[in-house]
Amino acid sequence: MASPLILAVDQGTSSTKALLVDGGGRVVSRAAVPVAETQPRPGWVEQSADELWDSVRKAVAACVDPALAGRVAGVGFSTQRESLVLWERRTGAPVGPLLSWQDQRTAAACRELAATGAAGPVRAVSGMPLDPMFSALKARWLLDAHDPDRRRARAGELCLGTVDSWLLSRLSGAEHVIEAGNASRTQLLAVDGEQWDERLLELFGVPRAVLPRVVASSGPFPAVRDLAPLPDGVPVLAVLGDSHAAMFAHAGWRAGVVKATYGTGSSVMAIGDPAGEVPGLCRSIAWDLGDGPVRAVEGNIRATGRTISWLADLFGVEAGALLAEAAEAGPGGVHFVPAFGGLGAPWWEPDAVPVVAGLSLGARRGHLAAAALEAVAFQVEDVVAAVDQAVGQVGVLLADGGLTRSEHLMRLQADLSGRTVARSGEHDLSCLGAADAAGHTAKLWTLQDLERRHRPSDAFQPAIDPDERARRQAAWHAAVRRSRPFEERTST
Repeated sequence: MASPLILAVDQGTSSTKALLVDGGGRVVSRAAVPVAETQPRPGWVEQSADELWDSVRKAVAACVDPALAGRVAGVGFSTQRESLVLWERRTGAPVGPLLSWQDQRTAAACRELAATGAAGPVRAVSGMPLDPMFSALKARWLLDAHDPDRRRARAGELCLGTVDSWLLSRLSGAEHVIEAGNASRTQLLAVDGEQWDERLLELFGVPRAVLPRVVASSGPFPAVRDLAPLPDGVPVLAVLGDSHAAMFAHAGWRAGVVKATYGTGSSVMAIGDPAGEVPGLCRSIAWDLGDGPVRAVEGNIRATGRTISWLADLFGVEAGALLAEAAEAGPGGVHFVPAFGGLGAPWWEPDAVPVVAGLSLGARRGHLAAAALEAVAFQVEDVVAAVDQAVGQVGVLLADGGLTRSEHLMRLQADLSGRTVARSGEHDLSCLGAADAAGHTAKLWTLQDLERRHRPSDAFQPAIDPDERARRQAAWHAAVRRSRPFEERTST
């Protein structure tokens, strides 16, 4: 009898990927479909919810040979997290655009709420700082725009959900559920519980009736429907946020594991739930495999890979060519703080602005590209340093994501961090983590099996002395201070 297969789908910011994995965790086939985003106004970032669903269908069709479809034992999903969709329950039609996690249109509302003293209580309950990245103020914006009196929301005619909730609704046609880890990133969930918090719902003006039911990462979820060539009825066995899925693929439940995912933005995560304040970091639910929530600390960086793609678009060159120029030129004294839409962790400063410092008449495109690549490594190290304080010294940083293809970046990260960087040999680690979790639910493997599973990696060791590292970090932090608002700079 033919062995079972697991299909994993990673719906990300810039593309949807699919992997077909066999019982030994080996990738049988893969596919990717790009997805677009639009910026209708400065600071606004939108996507089409219908396009995301269509990209999932196309990725699955390209990945799964019809001859193998009958062997698929289950599906796992990994999804972008804080992005938010509003749709009609009866028709399933989106109401307005999907607001991306990158969207900054609620920055003014953040400032207004912070002025009322809400920032501390919001962080204490949700685990998240008051910031436009999270879903709560996006929910208020969408409802204000399309249901200002909340009549339809309270009547259950509308549904609000993150990307996982939206995709699962396409499978069921009606059921409205959200996975616990994704729910914890909305800023509407009490992170020390696993349910919507009435205080947060009232503060952000979100009726409970418009929100999905929170379920574990192992479900129960609606079964597959209209996802050819899979037959209808194939079970969805696991759903995880994309950063959580990458952590799972690193067997991140083991003590001392800290990972950085280099995507459009970046996530640095460690499993743990330290008591009290975790300066610069978020507390969230990593996953719940049915035994209760496993919590994590995390720092989120808004622009890492997106900085490189933005520069490539600006100069009209391929990103790979730009990275090659960066490696050859070096920054030449240039520092670039890519505070597009503000700075995320550990600063959480939505009013920060992009800064290019150290320009001279001798500066060329390669110097700016090198400064942008250094900014990726500096930002990640700033968050890893905060993780040091929260959960203990980080000696080895596990790295994954598309931008890790750049060996120059990995060497930079080791040099500027003073830590060993272990780069995963699998770039689509979020997708693989969704497969790992789904196979665990299907009892194809245990957590112990996953810990023993060999996944190739490359190690990069720091090669500069501590004084040089300190000098370069000080110059970077000087540029960051220029990026932050005047009143913030004068108080630090």
